[in-house]
Amino acid sequence: MKSEQLRESFLEFFESKAHKILPSASLIPVGDPSLLLLNAGMVPFKPIFQGEVKPDYPRVTTSQKCVRVIDIEKVGKTVRHLTFFEMLGNFSFGDYFKELAISFAWEFLTEQMRLPKDKLWVSIYEEDEEAYNIWSRELGIPSSRIYRFGKEDNFWAAGPTGPCGPDSEIFMDLGEEFGCGKKDCQPGCDCDRYIELWNLVFMQYYRNEKGELNPLPKKNIDTGMGLERLAMIKQKVSSPYQTDLFKPIIDYLLELLGITKGKNKEADLSLRIIADHIRAATFLISDGVSPSNLGRGYVLRRLIRRAERLGKELGQERPFLYKLVPTVVRTISEAYPEVKEAEEWTFKMIETEEARFQETLQSGSEMLEGLLEKLKKEGKKELAGSEVFKLYDTYGFPKELTEDIARERGFSLNEKGFIKAMEKQREQARKTKEEEEVEIDIKLYENLSKELPKIKFVGYLSTSSTSKILSIIKEGKLEQMAREGEEVEIILNPTPFYGEMGGQVGDKGRMIKSIEGKEEVVVTETKRPLKGIIVQHCQIKKGSFKVGEEVLSFVAKMRRLAISRHHTATHLLQASLRKVLGKQVRQSGSLVDEARLRFDFSYPRALTKEELKEVEEILNQKILENIPVETYETKIDKAKAEGAIALFGEKYEEIVRVVKVGEFSKELCGGCHVRFSGEIGLCKIVNEESIGAGLRRIEALAGSHAYEYLSKQVDTLGELSKKLKVRFDSVIPRVDKILETTQEKEQDIIKLRKRLIELDAKSLAKRALTINNIRAVITKVKDLNLEELRVLGDLIKERLSSGIVILASVNLGKVTFVGMATSDLKERGVDLGWLLREVAKVTSGSGGGRWDMAQAGGKDYKMLDKALKKAEKLIKLKVKSERG
Repeated sequence: MKSEQLRESFLEFFESKAHKILPSASLIPVGDPSLLLLNAGMVPFKPIFQGEVKPDYPRVTTSQKCVRVIDIEKVGKTVRHLTFFEMLGNFSFGDYFKELAISFAWEFLTEQMRLPKDKLWVSIYEEDEEAYNIWSRELGIPSSRIYRFGKEDNFWAAGPTGPCGPDSEIFMDLGEEFGCGKKDCQPGCDCDRYIELWNLVFMQYYRNEKGELNPLPKKNIDTGMGLERLAMIKQKVSSPYQTDLFKPIIDYLLELLGITKGKNKEADLSLRIIADHIRAATFLISDGVSPSNLGRGYVLRRLIRRAERLGKELGQERPFLYKLVPTVVRTISEAYPEVKEAEEWTFKMIETEEARFQETLQSGSEMLEGLLEKLKKEGKKELAGSEVFKLYDTYGFPKELTEDIARERGFSLNEKGFIKAMEKQREQARKTKEEEEVEIDIKLYENLSKELPKIKFVGYLSTSSTSKILSIIKEGKLEQMAREGEEVEIILNPTPFYGEMGGQVGDKGRMIKSIEGKEEVVVTETKRPLKGIIVQHCQIKKGSFKVGEEVLSFVAKMRRLAISRHHTATHLLQASLRKVLGKQVRQSGSLVDEARLRFDFSYPRALTKEELKEVEEILNQKILENIPVETYETKIDKAKAEGAIALFGEKYEEIVRVVKVGEFSKELCGGCHVRFSGEIGLCKIVNEESIGAGLRRIEALAGSHAYEYLSKQVDTLGELSKKLKVRFDSVIPRVDKILETTQEKEQDIIKLRKRLIELDAKSLAKRALTINNIRAVITKVKDLNLEELRVLGDLIKERLSSGIVILASVNLGKVTFVGMATSDLKERGVDLGWLLREVAKVTSGSGGGRWDMAQAGGKDYKMLDKALKKAEKLIKLKVKSERG
């Protein structure tokens, strides 16, 4: 059976058992900071298992995308380890329990998949008599094929506290040829003979902080089976890499690399690892991960660079991984259409990352080889952690890549030293960063959220309201009154002030007790320190204010309107980018204030001038169309089904707010917007730049700020027009002509300088000294850069036929030295690398190079004459007067 059929068969089987088929969640966990990447089928349902969320369905089945890199060094070496895999699972939330979970699994494997019963083995938790009886008495499994293991093997827990319970694993005996040959080989052995096919977790307890196990009121089921393992068994091959999930990738890889499979074990291992890593990388990128040196981005970078290095070892000098993307997509696009949608983006992202790594690989590899060679000579086996960190920090070498190369050569890494070096850098970064923000006592707000009524935000409909003061906070403590001159935080209900959220800055404004304005508060900013809490940061300008009093609240209306213009423009910008560049464009961050907008998004390269122009034209066309901007609330699933864009990785409530600009843009958003797109007036993109691997940033201005920007540009153009004495439309041609003339004159200057250098060479060669029977030119020359010094040195060396040249020049207070020697002087003991290093020390500098060519630099130009005298003395002292 094809893998596609196996996946469908599993899901349809459980659908027939009243399970709801749900799509795979993203590899980026939502609302779970403890995980970098989704690594098990149950992860999306953790809030349900922990009792935080009520399930929509009592029975669910999924085929979940998963990534694990904890055993990455075992990938390709066993049939059990993959970085990316699909976990087939069925789940029960307080519905059925052990009996049905076990019987469902047995029925699917033996009747649906027709696996031989005598090849299936079972393990249970040693104290789980209920599971033993179901397997033994109800299903007739011989006790000799039921193994009891302890907590380490057959008891599942999400953490030190929380839901937990025993589990039961189903193993398939692949045969003695897969075994280790030991007499005690059995399920649970580290060899490949008994492969774990399915794990059934019975969540029946809650472990408290004392470690006590208490029965759960509602027991849950969580099961997981690897699709790749099932495919290997059903397709009757000896490893997942021979299944239809991997074989097309490896076949094309063989074609790309021009090698034959089966001739070299190490090469075959590399092929399997590359195929595994490109699958994982393709899925990660399609789910919005970009290569970086942090978090999940680092996992992706590590996979790509590890595979790239293995390809290099197989003789592939140029980037090649990106070419495998279409093949990977073909193997899984039916089940995961999002991978197909992101194919072009993934292709470009991997190509860009490969090119970047190629640039650093050579220098990093040379440094590592030098370090390992040095260790070998010294008889040491451990690479210093500081050196590993230097490779990581300077050359972009993942620590694990260094570890792989070192291990292959018989060396280990000093892990503690690496961590120490990394922590030292982080500490330095923390010290250099100016942090003036006062730490928020979050517990105060947590207590207030429990005590205060739900705060109503009325700012969508009005920029003013009559509000009641619920709380006053001064220096982290609750107060009953705020007096003139004090700076405090005030919590209102209702409030028209928008608290900073979703990239939109908070409102400013004022509060008064009466129209006369005898008592006045200035609102300097509005924050949301905690969900449901909106805090106005205030200065008491006149009078005093008490908890319980009513105030008239006014948002700074024109400022709010400017913010709204920029926010709606941000939505139009994203829609325009997706129209020009494709749907793979995903927002990764934003900032919206009254003066500008900043939009960060995923894209592997800089936008061309033409692309930026097209984006800007589409955006402004939508502004001119004056499209109504609608907002409404609906269920999250319905909003997504309607095509609303959600911020990737963001956790949303069940009911969400949708902002819709005609049929052009639809996003989940809680921010403030204009009523019609025409109210934006104008939007101008002023900058586009890289902010990291695969991440771009666009800055733009809207409304009056865009007008002011363009007005200044026109004024500048007008000034240029006057100075150049041409019309507006002739400024650029005129500037081009001036630049062309300037470049011609610069070339003339270069030719003149070259001619002067030639004359200097002739003159200096004639005035050469003779030291120990060797002709030597040791002198300083005026106003020459390093390249010009080299040219002059070469010309002098040619005229000398045999001799030494040491030249020095001073530029901007710094000394540059260049040294050269003719090839016949090697036998006389000439070593310019050493000599220039010693000479440069006189000027508080350093340098080095080969015996016949070297360069150096110095800081103290006043010591230059002394340094050149030292050069003469060293030649006289160290260089032989004759050969031999």
